[in-house]
Amino acid sequence: MKEQVAQFYDEFANNQMRIGVNSRHLSIIDKLIQAGLKPEHQVLEIGCGIGTVSHLIAKKTPKGSVLGVDISPKSIAQAQKAWSKLSNLTFEVSDMKGFRKEGKAFDFVVLPDVLEHIPVSDHFSLFETISRHAHQNTVVFIHIPAPRFLEWMIDHEPKKLQVIDQPLDTSNLVKDVTTNGFYLEKMETYSVYYKEKDYQYFIFRKSRPISKISHLTKWSILMSRIWIRIKLML
Repeated sequence: MKEQVAQFYDEFANNQMRIGVNSRHLSIIDKLIQAGLKPEHQVLEIGCGIGTVSHLIAKKTPKGSVLGVDISPKSIAQAQKAWSKLSNLTFEVSDMKGFRKEGKAFDFVVLPDVLEHIPVSDHFSLFETISRHAHQNTVVFIHIPAPRFLEWMIDHEPKKLQVIDQPLDTSNLVKDVTTNGFYLEKMETYSVYYKEKDYQYFIFRKSRPISKISHLTKWSILMSRIWIRIKLML
């Protein structure tokens, strides 16, 4: 099965190059910045393809580094060629089984529309690997097609789907990640191309006890209350 998947994405690489940066890619980088991506961060991107999202991340982390990994050798070769001028961006072929970077911990681990293409039976071990390469402030960012939307695509437009394209159960996904030492900070289903909300993203952070709490200012609480009252009046 691994060879079939790699072959599919080898053939898919040219299509990715032709498409270039699209609305989904821009949405992902925007949400990464909102999640706290900083110029000095060390980033691991899993399922990088030809590096379309990778190079956007690299441009936002000029003092850090980005490692993109993908199962497709042809995609990685295309990525290395396309983004060779970005010195903080590197690529390697990997399906994340046996992935080891001794002593390396990433600030962000990004999975941009890749989990739906990985057999669900492999998800838990993937997040075990991610956890081994995390520190106390690591963020795991996951972007996937909304399950209900993908179910519609399977029923009505299957020819547009990839070799493995499965709707992911939210509860099982969250369990696989949180059991490996992370907590869910945010999850949102939102629209990129369709009114029916076609994508979801999740922000997980490494689990650790809260050491102290900080009250919001009275002014910020008051402004929030006023804003809610204004909306209710409308």
